[in-house]
Amino acid sequence: MTIEFRRSWMNEELEMVRDTAIRFIDSEMTPHDEAARKQGHVGHEIWRKAGEVGLLCMDVKQEYGGGGGDFRHEAVFYEEMARRSLTGMNASVHTIVAHYLANHGTEAQKERYLPKMARGELVGAIAMTEPGTGSDLQAIRTRAENRGGKYVINGAKTFISNGFLAGLVLVVCKTDPAQRAKGTSILIVETKDKPGYRVGKVLDKIGLKAQDTSELFFDDVEVDADCLLGGEEGKGFFQLMGDLPYERTIIGVTAAAAMEGAYEATLQYVREREAFGQPIAEFQNTKFKLAEIATHCKVARIYVDQCIEDLVAGKLDTVGASMVKYWASDLQNKVVDECLQLFGGYGYMNEYLIGRMYVDARIQRIYGGTNEIMKEVISRAL
Repeated sequence: MTIEFRRSWMNEELEMVRDTAIRFIDSEMTPHDEAARKQGHVGHEIWRKAGEVGLLCMDVKQEYGGGGGDFRHEAVFYEEMARRSLTGMNASVHTIVAHYLANHGTEAQKERYLPKMARGELVGAIAMTEPGTGSDLQAIRTRAENRGGKYVINGAKTFISNGFLAGLVLVVCKTDPAQRAKGTSILIVETKDKPGYRVGKVLDKIGLKAQDTSELFFDDVEVDADCLLGGEEGKGFFQLMGDLPYERTIIGVTAAAAMEGAYEATLQYVREREAFGQPIAEFQNTKFKLAEIATHCKVARIYVDQCIEDLVAGKLDTVGASMVKYWASDLQNKVVDECLQLFGGYGYMNEYLIGRMYVDARIQRIYGGTNEIMKEVISRAL
């Protein structure tokens, strides 16, 4: 009997959202995933299609073009993609960008950008990481100078998810280099036909092959003063810290769903694959491994669901989000590795889902703040 991983927060409305997400994934994403992995991105059309069926910015207010839901609506979509290792369309980063606008933007900024993001007309990215800075956001060197009512941006960013397709980039930069955190601001850059803005190559990663992670370059890029997020300089670091629990919970959500997807794929495989005259599911080692994996998945589901409920209720703090990000992503790597082992040599083949899950899982312990940074955050609260 297959173990059910029931979500404590589901209801009838969310089941309908899940049905919509699954239909969209099965018809629009899965058939094109191999091609997207070869070309390094999913293209713009699928973003617009996702917007048309209401799968983008589902927890943004309806008055700004969103779905008017909450984090659970987003989690449904992220889960179903993660269960299938469909990583090309980074809807979570897109929504995180929308949240920066919704939570910190001026009214004019919300009205200008959020409806376009909800429709998939603008793909969102956030440019934080720079060559040499990694997780140390206070050490960024990208500069934005206010020259006669316009900001002029110079600098380079790397490892930017959605970077190749992005129509809107939130650029974390220094407006006062003499200060560290207090000198940081976020500027909104619409990329189409923007002089001085350049997208580098889509980076050649070991996993996430369909995702357009890119380098971005800003050479005297001019934006109007009203493109300063929130309209006040020096608030960038505060804005970034305020939305970290949301981002890190997403990583926990996708980790739990990926584990469940890996478990179910493995269970099906070992029941069908025979060795020495019997299904490998009948060997004691296989049974014990599956028992361990199923238990890990069950415990992860309960913990992640609690974090989802706490986030929706406004009770999940940075420490709690750091815990779920670190623990769930570590466990994801362990579980997927154990699953791959049960596939034997076939698990190492890219044509098998489990092989793609294995390489895609590794980045979960790095982005959103490395797991070592998560432990540092947690330890400071002890």
